[in-house]
Amino acid sequence: MNTTDNSPESTVDVVLIGAGIMSATLGMMLKELQPDLTITVLERLDVAAAESSDAWNNAGTGHSAFCELNYTPEKPDGSIDISKAIGIAESFEVSKQFWAFLAEKYAVKELQRFINHIPHMSFVWGPDNVEYLRKRHAALTQSPLFKGMEYSEDRRQIEQWIPLVMEGRDPSQQVAATSMDLGTDVNFGSLTRGMFYLLQEKPGVTFHFNHEVSKLKRKEDGLWSVKATDRLTGQSKKVRAKFVFIGAGGGSLTLLEKSDIPEGHGFGGFPVSGQWLKCVNPEVIERHEAKVYGKAAVGSPPMSVPHLDSRMINGKRELLFGPYAGFSTKFLKKGSFLDLPASIRAGNLRPMIIAGLKNIPLTRYLINQVRQSPEDRLQALKEYLPKARAEDWQLEIAGQRVQVIKKHEKEGGVLEFGTEVVSAADGSIAALLGASPGASTAVSIMVSLIQKCFKAQGNSPEWTAKFKEMIPSYGQKLNDNPALLDQIRTHTNAVLGLADTAALTGK
Repeated sequence: MNTTDNSPESTVDVVLIGAGIMSATLGMMLKELQPDLTITVLERLDVAAAESSDAWNNAGTGHSAFCELNYTPEKPDGSIDISKAIGIAESFEVSKQFWAFLAEKYAVKELQRFINHIPHMSFVWGPDNVEYLRKRHAALTQSPLFKGMEYSEDRRQIEQWIPLVMEGRDPSQQVAATSMDLGTDVNFGSLTRGMFYLLQEKPGVTFHFNHEVSKLKRKEDGLWSVKATDRLTGQSKKVRAKFVFIGAGGGSLTLLEKSDIPEGHGFGGFPVSGQWLKCVNPEVIERHEAKVYGKAAVGSPPMSVPHLDSRMINGKRELLFGPYAGFSTKFLKKGSFLDLPASIRAGNLRPMIIAGLKNIPLTRYLINQVRQSPEDRLQALKEYLPKARAEDWQLEIAGQRVQVIKKHEKEGGVLEFGTEVVSAADGSIAALLGASPGASTAVSIMVSLIQKCFKAQGNSPEWTAKFKEMIPSYGQKLNDNPALLDQIRTHTNAVLGLADTAALTGK
């Protein structure tokens, strides 16, 4: 990639901190909206997409709410709240439109192979869970976004969908499953690198890898001074920018604190690490083809929702189970054990303590996960694959997530599971905090960020027209327009190479 150095006090329009899916998405969108923008990308590692965006680190590879049960909680009255699921499913369709736009416009191999068709399934057992899944299916299929979702309690049908999950299972166990054939598997590492490949070819874009940002300061002229240190040579680089985006995954909180904007005060972070069981038996891998999600244990974080996950990574079928949660004081997989203590400030200490006291079950859950033996992990796997053998699986370290802790007027501090954009009042700097569903909804998140931080241009006729070119459904709700949804899905599936577009759109 282009690594031409800026002069010590060079000025650019935009600095993107972190070379992950969020920065790649924002950079591509901004260059499409205004081609003459100058952009500098600063990344602390030596390659793009090496942290949360990497396929082996990413717990969710195509969050579309088809199978993730934590997006459809049961209300006290027994009804199912599908509002979050609708929002995520709609956002994923927006992402697919932008990816299809890029794939049509640019002949880049990474943009042809990052997404694959794979059924999304939910699987539960026990009378209460079966009843929950039945009600969830009935509620979701009222929305056109979930048209075509099948539900079954018939063991023979479920055996056809997921034979390994049913093989060896107690015949008296009551089970149920849903299947959504429209599901996909997304390699966000490949997608991110594909977008950065496009960015590096554009004029006015420079990349600096192995550069760790150590200082962010607002100058009297309104520009941000960003200081980064080359981790190999120790040399410092300073770049001034009109707008700074902090998209550094778990490292975003620390950088937000360095900016010292009032809007960033009071935020804290709770790191959660993860592990996978990776299948090493090709015969087992070939016999399972689906993303199968179950119900999370009480008190567990969203990234720990158990799933048996077929993936395509570097052109090869893989099968993972997990993730198993753990605790580390690191905010990044390749971060420092001092990340958590270094993030504590006078302004966020109280919210962090209160949130911690209110989430003791979560803490207990993480402690129990850390203490798990190989036999314990195998037993958890056997709930989904009754005939699983230890020799067919090996433990792999997954990514690091930082859940958001924020001030709350009534409760003092709350732990949030999701993503949150924090920006200065004048829109000159913004940071993305949090985790799931993150990458899958990156396009919607970045559209909202652009409209908030680039207000003058964001609603202009020129930018509005470009938004509609990149995202044909821009300004419309697909959930309210089934005909448009079918049209959009048919087009994006065809462009992205997803099989049998007519069947996948439910026609």
